[in-house]
Amino acid sequence: MTTRATLPAHYKWWALSATSLGMFMAMLNGTTLLVALPTLIRVLHMSSLLAIWVMLAYMVTQTVLVLTVGRFSDMYGRKRWYVAGFGLFTVASLAAGFSPNGQTLLAIRALQAVGGSLVMGNSTAIVADAFPRQQLGLALGINSIVIALGQIAGPVLGGLLVTWFNWHWVFWFNVPIGIIGTFWASHLLRDLTPPERHQRIDYWGNFTYMLSLLGVLIAITWGGLRGWNSPVVYTGLATAVVGFYVFIRWEKVVTDPLLKLRLFHIRAFAMGNLSNFFIAMGRGAIVLLFIFYFQGARGDNALQAGISVIPMAIAMGLTAPVSGWLSDRMGARILATLGALIMAISLLGFALTISLSTPYVIIAMWLTIAGVGNGLFNSPNTSAIMGTVAPEERGIAASTRTMLLNTGNVFSVGMVLALVAATVPPSIMLAIFAGEPTAVNAQGLVHFVHGLNWAFVFMALMALISACLSFLRGHQSPALVEQSQSAVH
Repeated sequence: MTTRATLPAHYKWWALSATSLGMFMAMLNGTTLLVALPTLIRVLHMSSLLAIWVMLAYMVTQTVLVLTVGRFSDMYGRKRWYVAGFGLFTVASLAAGFSPNGQTLLAIRALQAVGGSLVMGNSTAIVADAFPRQQLGLALGINSIVIALGQIAGPVLGGLLVTWFNWHWVFWFNVPIGIIGTFWASHLLRDLTPPERHQRIDYWGNFTYMLSLLGVLIAITWGGLRGWNSPVVYTGLATAVVGFYVFIRWEKVVTDPLLKLRLFHIRAFAMGNLSNFFIAMGRGAIVLLFIFYFQGARGDNALQAGISVIPMAIAMGLTAPVSGWLSDRMGARILATLGALIMAISLLGFALTISLSTPYVIIAMWLTIAGVGNGLFNSPNTSAIMGTVAPEERGIAASTRTMLLNTGNVFSVGMVLALVAATVPPSIMLAIFAGEPTAVNAQGLVHFVHGLNWAFVFMALMALISACLSFLRGHQSPALVEQSQSAVH
């Protein structure tokens, strides 16, 4: 087993380059699809419900699998699963471009998410293995720059691809990046943490968590678009409650649980992850809502809509490395809490100012403020979470963080679309989703914007809860962190 002490000093930067390429591809994949979604709805003749689930299928599959990915990585090494994820994602991206209808695309997106979960579930742990603790914040800050670059390039690229070429290239552009990334990671990466082969996979935990997540999302999306007084909604909610109850009870007694609840006895780990979940609830649907707003309510084309959401990503990219560097010196509590508060303020600003005639400069200002808050929060919070666990548990810790982040993003999308859909009839909602504002009367557009306002109020509340939880993490010196790790082992 290779160790960090026997590697060249520059290995950590090569490892960071490999993981950053994976993060870049993942961000591009998500943001290009958001911009192209109205076009896909029109071309593939998808319903509103199917369109939402084409997007949610990727997020849900990745969320369900990411903890198992962390366990596999701790048991068999991170490199092989990271490389396999890159390869699978590339093949699925190629197949997605040939989808004849929305149902096929939904299934391929779920397969693509399997590869994405292998990449995302391992990248943070690989970086944490390669870098010393005092440089981890800086490394994660650099990773955040790459994420921001993906968020900047994605909307523009998505707009260019569907405007100048066709929707197939929204998926096919991933292929050359994936080929390069697969060979790059295979050549460069090394496993630095001894495998924990005595562990077992918690299949029952996977199943019950999947049931609970799918149940609540089916209930939310069906209720928002088709009506809440429905057997589908009742069945979904009942499945979610039973599934989550069984999941928690099982995780407390199983020998090798999917979710290591004892890690949540570490205060900084628990508060960091919970604040991560709620900040995702607050910011997860921002870009999606604005894509629908710009294309569906204001009549912009895909390229214009993509360019319009860039200020948030630029601000995050400039802020994240600074906050990561600062967190290595002053800890995460102040920076992450301030970031969540700024995010809450920006979301409240959207709620109070968004209308059909809002000047773009106002929207750009709030998007920039949201990006600053996002950048302040991400790197310090991630660094703090990863710094509270022992090296052999970084895989499961990184996966726990990603799982809660993805769950928050999924809930954010489901909840806000349900809130917006409740304000307009299904036919109007479909026209707005498809980017056809001329098919909607003026009153329908006004109601849609009113739904946006309430969605942003909900998201602001989630970000405020995140700020409170972040503040409650307390301040832990490295010595106290080591004591906390020892106390739960």
